[in-house]
Amino acid sequence: MKIGKVPETVLKRSILKQIHTKRPEILLGAGVGEDCAAVRLEEGEIFVLSTDPITGTVKDIGELAIQVTANDLASAGAEPFGVLLTALLPPETEETDIREIMSQVEEICSRLHIQVIGGHTEITRAVTQPVISVTGVGKVQEGRMVTTGGARPGQDMVVTKWIGIEGTAILAKEKEEALKARFPAAMVDAAKAFDQWISVVEEGRIAAKAGASAMHDVTEGGILGALWEMAEASGVGLEIDLRAIPIRQETVEICEFFGLNPYGLISSGCMLIAADRGHDLARELEKGGIPAAVIGRATAGNDRIVQNGEERSYLERPKTDELYKVV
Repeated sequence: MKIGKVPETVLKRSILKQIHTKRPEILLGAGVGEDCAAVRLEEGEIFVLSTDPITGTVKDIGELAIQVTANDLASAGAEPFGVLLTALLPPETEETDIREIMSQVEEICSRLHIQVIGGHTEITRAVTQPVISVTGVGKVQEGRMVTTGGARPGQDMVVTKWIGIEGTAILAKEKEEALKARFPAAMVDAAKAFDQWISVVEEGRIAAKAGASAMHDVTEGGILGALWEMAEASGVGLEIDLRAIPIRQETVEICEFFGLNPYGLISSGCMLIAADRGHDLARELEKGGIPAAVIGRATAGNDRIVQNGEERSYLERPKTDELYKVV
C-alpha cells in the first residue's frame, strides 16, 4: 500500500466496519475524521489508563495487542472498557492484512466487552513489520484501585495459571517448523493454543474482590522480572520457592530446545498477586476455573531470595526477555 494514512475506503470497510462492540460510557467513538474520543463515567468512578506496544510477533498481533492492555488494566483492579489503537504498517501490507488484524482485535474486544474508541492506521517505511500500540481505558470505584506497589511484609505471593504462557505460544507459532522437526506435532499444536489463556481479566476481578493488595501481570522479563518489579515498587523483600512456580511441560521442552530460561520468558496470562491469605485466594481462583499457587512470601528488608532445593540465590534486576534471543 502507499505510504501515509490508509485510504478512507480501506478505513471504512476494513477497520471501522469491523468494530461492533459498543459501550454506554462512550459518547464519541471511532469515525472518519474524528481525532478524539469522549467518555462519561458515573459518580465515584475513576479512570485507569495503560499503554503498550506489540513488537515481538506478527502472528495474532491484533489479539495480543488487546489482551496485553486489558491485562494491565485488570492488574489495577479496573474494568477495561475502551481502547485506542495506533497501527504502523510496512508498505508491503495488503488490505486483507489490515482486515485480519482488525478481525482479531474485534474478536477479543467482543469477548471482553471492550469498545475500540479511536486510533490511527498508517503505512510507513519506519517499520519492517506491523507494530500496534494500544492505549487502554478502564474504570474502578474510588478507593478500590490495586497497584503493583501494594505488597506488604508477611503476605503470600500467588501466581495464576503457569509461567511462560505467551512466550510459549509465540515460539510455537513463529518456529513451528523447527519445533515439529524435533517434537510431536500434537505437543507443538498444544503450545500454539496457549494463547487461549492470555487474559487475566477474570483473575484480576476475583483477586480484587478478595482483597488482594498488589497485582502485576507477568509480561516482559518473565516471572523473575515481575517478582523484582513488585518487590521494588512495594519496598519489600522476598522468599520464593522456585519449585513452587507452576510451569507447563510444553514450556520446559521448548525453552530447552532454544536454550532459554523459562523464568525470564514473557508470560502474559499469568498474574502475580500479593495477599494476606494466599491459599484462600488460590482456592477462590480455582473455584473460578483459574489454577493458582502460592510460591512464597514478601518479607521485611531488601533481601530477595530464590530457593531451588538446597540452592539459594538472590533475585536480580530484570533482563532482556528471553524471547528476543530467538524471535
